[in-house]
Amino acid sequence: MTTATAPAVDSEKTRRRATRPGRAAGTGVSRPSFVWAAPAAVFFGLFAIVPLLLVVVLSFTSWNGLGSPEFAGLDNWSKLLDDPVMLKSLWLSLLLTVLGVVVQTPISILLGVWAAGHQRNRAVLSAIYFVPLLLSITAVSVLWRAVLDPNFGVPSQARWLFGDGNLFGVQAGAIGVLVFVSTWQFTPLHTLIYQGAARAIPQVLYQAAQIDGAGRFRQFFHITLPQLRNSIVTSMVLMVVGGLTTFDTVLILTQGGPGTDTTNSAYYMYQKAFKSFEFGTASAIALLLVLVASFVSLVMVRLTGYDKMRSTMEGV
Repeated sequence: MTTATAPAVDSEKTRRRATRPGRAAGTGVSRPSFVWAAPAAVFFGLFAIVPLLLVVVLSFTSWNGLGSPEFAGLDNWSKLLDDPVMLKSLWLSLLLTVLGVVVQTPISILLGVWAAGHQRNRAVLSAIYFVPLLLSITAVSVLWRAVLDPNFGVPSQARWLFGDGNLFGVQAGAIGVLVFVSTWQFTPLHTLIYQGAARAIPQVLYQAAQIDGAGRFRQFFHITLPQLRNSIVTSMVLMVVGGLTTFDTVLILTQGGPGTDTTNSAYYMYQKAFKSFEFGTASAIALLLVLVASFVSLVMVRLTGYDKMRSTMEGV
C-alpha cells in the first residue's frame, strides 16, 4: 500500500511546490524576485520621481536660485496663461512635433522595411546610414550650423537655391532647418525599430500572398503595414516625447531666433531659468511639458488600441 500511494504523494508535493508564490504555475520554475528590479527602481526614483516632485513644488514658488523659495500660489501659472511668448512656444513645440512625425515616419518605415532584407549591400548601407545615430545632438547641431552658415556654408555657394543664403533669418527657413537636422539624426533610430519589426514578420504570410497573386505593393500595404502597427505606435510616441522636449538643437542652431520665432517651450524654460532666474516659472513650464507629453502619448495609445497589446499575427 505504501508503494502504491507514493507516486500520488510525490505528485501532490510537486503540484504544491510549483504553485508556491514566486514560481510559474505548472512549471516549477522560480520567478525573479523584486530584489532584481530594486537597483533600477531606486535609480528611477532618485533621478526621475524625486526631481519631478521637486519641480511640482517649485512651480508654486517664487525663487531666483538664491535663498529660500517663497510660496507664490498660482502666480506662475497665471503668468504663463497671460504670456504670449509662452503660448507661441507651446504652439511651436506642437508644430515641430507634428512635422517631425509626418516627415520621419514614412521615411523610417520605408528604410526599415528595405533594410530588413538580407543582402550584403543592404547590411553595408544600413551600417553607414546608422552613423548619425552614434553622434551626440550637440555635435550634429554644430556640424549643420557650420554647413548651413549663410556666410561660409553651402547656402552661400548656392544662392540660386537658397536665395540670400540666410536660412536662419526667416521663421520658415529656421523651422525647416530644425526639422531637417532632427530627421537626419533620429530617423536611423526609428528605422532600426522598423527593421527589427519587419524581420519578425512570418514569411509564410508573404508566401501565401504570392500564391494568391499579390504583388510587392499589395503585400506592403496589406501585410507589412498592418504587422508594423504596434511598432508604428511605439515610434510615434518616442517622436512626440522627443519633439516636445527638443532643446539642444534649438539652442545651438537658432537660439530661439529670429526673434522668438523658433523659441519652443523647452528653450523658453531654459531662458526663464538660466537667463531670467525665474526658477518657479521655469518649473511650471517643465511641469506643463510633462503633462502635455503624457496626455498626447496616452491619447495615442488609447486611440490606436496599443494598450490592449493585441497580436498582429492573425492566423499564425
